[in-house]
Amino acid sequence: MDILNKFSPYAHWLVRLSLAATFLYHGPTKFPVAGGIAFMMGMPVFLIYLLATMETIGGILILWGGIGPDWATRVAGALFAIVMFGAIFMVHFSNGWDFMAGWGEGTNNMGGMEFQTLIAVVALYFLTHGNRVND
Repeated sequence: MDILNKFSPYAHWLVRLSLAATFLYHGPTKFPVAGGIAFMMGMPVFLIYLLATMETIGGILILWGGIGPDWATRVAGALFAIVMFGAIFMVHFSNGWDFMAGWGEGTNNMGGMEFQTLIAVVALYFLTHGNRVND
């Protein structure tokens, strides 16, 4: 177990990199197709631009927070939590828990909320925990 304890101060990078990759993939790719996403979701285009901006900035901040200020980690956590709770309640909640629920059944075809809930809880962890490593 001692070998694992030596790596524990760096384990946060596994979660940071995964979150950053997810949001830096999905955020910037929304900008060029914002109109189509807005139409598909029945939302104003400016909200899609806001969503894309929050995802992109959050992705950058979660990485920067790993080597920089605590506030960057906490702001990223807040941005991700807002995005994910919005996704849960606006899109995924109606399909229940199972991510595969709703696929091909004539519903919104966006799946249930299990993965969005996981991301939201991890985001809340970073919001409340910040950069603290050993406690």
